Amino acid sequence: MAKLHLVFGGKVADPRVLDFTDISKLDIVGIYPDYEQAEEAWRAAAQRTVDDAEMRYVVVHLHRLLEPGDPANP
Repeated sequence: MAKLHLVFGGKVADPRVLDFTDISKLDIVGIYPDYEQAEEAWRAAAQRTVDDAEMRYVVVHLHRLLEPGDPANP
């Protein structure tokens, strides 16, 4: 199975936690086939909003959600 990764972000109430203030306004950057491409997209998105302390972008390991009990799925 491909190790899919989702990159998205949005405004947060507190920059120390991932409590998005309005999930209807999340910026969905994309889904990537490996962590390296996802990290590159994450860095680009985060860099675009570097001056906005309330914006957070994250990489979600979709493959872990699809097969949570699979020991071959680190």
